[in-house]
Amino acid sequence: MAVKVKQRGGKWWLFIDYKGKRKAKCVGRSEDAAYDAARKIEAKLTLKQFKIEEEEQEKPPLFGKYAKEWLQTCKASGHKASTLEAYEWLIKQHLLPAWEKTALDEIARAAVRRFLVQKTESGLGRARVGLILSVFCSILNQAVDDELIVRNPAAKLGRYLGKKKARDLPRLTREELRLCLSEAQRSLPDWFPFFLTLARTGLRIGEGIALQWGDIDWQGSFIEVRRSRSRGRIDTPKSGKTRRVDMSPQLADALQVWLKQQQERAWKKQWEDVPGWVFCGDDRQPFTEGTVRKYFKLILNRAKLRTITPHGLRHTYASLLIEQGESLAYIKDQLGHHSIKVTVDTYGHLLPGGNRQAVAKLDHPSENTASSHQTIRNPDATSQFPPVVDALVSAEETIADENLSKQSF
Repeated sequence: MAVKVKQRGGKWWLFIDYKGKRKAKCVGRSEDAAYDAARKIEAKLTLKQFKIEEEEQEKPPLFGKYAKEWLQTCKASGHKASTLEAYEWLIKQHLLPAWEKTALDEIARAAVRRFLVQKTESGLGRARVGLILSVFCSILNQAVDDELIVRNPAAKLGRYLGKKKARDLPRLTREELRLCLSEAQRSLPDWFPFFLTLARTGLRIGEGIALQWGDIDWQGSFIEVRRSRSRGRIDTPKSGKTRRVDMSPQLADALQVWLKQQQERAWKKQWEDVPGWVFCGDDRQPFTEGTVRKYFKLILNRAKLRTITPHGLRHTYASLLIEQGESLAYIKDQLGHHSIKVTVDTYGHLLPGGNRQAVAKLDHPSENTASSHQTIRNPDATSQFPPVVDALVSAEETIADENLSKQSF
């Protein structure tokens, strides 16, 4: 039979072979309608009254054109401006040079595999290549939904991203953090409360910049993270949800002192009231990301410490909590990760003694005589350590955090 009927993605398709040409035609979700259409086309083929051009649908658009339409769909769906910018940058930088002039139905799976290998061999990290693949796959998934192509040639290719490597997270040791904060308090006291806040809460830079006094609960000793600021725009936190972050006594005391200083500044400058932003300049506007990076680098240089980005304080916060034996579930909530898998992928390799505990559990309790003499620093680690997942699971997290190499996890 020259007409084959197949179901793909919940829809029925006809595959027509005629005079060396093959055409795929989506009929819909009705199996009866699909077979009825197949019989009619088969009859025309038998009578030699069929012209494949008559049954041809409009040729799928070029990838470049369709990618722009996909971006508009994302915009209409309410994606954050920073996320849209990241998508647009990835498409322009990586996908368009390879696929802009290629029709959607001409994108071959083998070609996508070669594309991923080339990106990996060019020096891009596994997470970045996985992010490119994630965007590519999302565009083609929409093309499948729009019935422009039968299947997604970029689906399920995560195994071609290369081996996952333990990340060398830029962070400070406990002693280095002490030196850093001491130097900030000594030489740049107006910046000490801000960097102490990042170090004691693990907030992202944008979340720290966007803090308002109304976000602080002095009685409950926590901060309500309600917004983030990036490139001058105020938006929701990265996960899209608010969260509560515990305050240490040292941080609560430091912010109380900082509030009194802001009240004195408002009185001296004859402002009507204290600015709503916790951290702002004389223009009553929040700090900028560039200024934060500038002064953090200055503090590290004065303290004679190696240079890391301010986001390294977030990694420092997480690593010190792990060192103390806190559970990954608690760390996930504090950091605002959308899934504990992201927490495990990012910080799981820092768990102390995790492998030793796993191996010890293989022994029968009566045989494991040494277990009663070992100190388990994180008793929750084994039960809360799910399998490490593929980089694509955390692609959305990567894209917003790195913000195209300007932000990170």
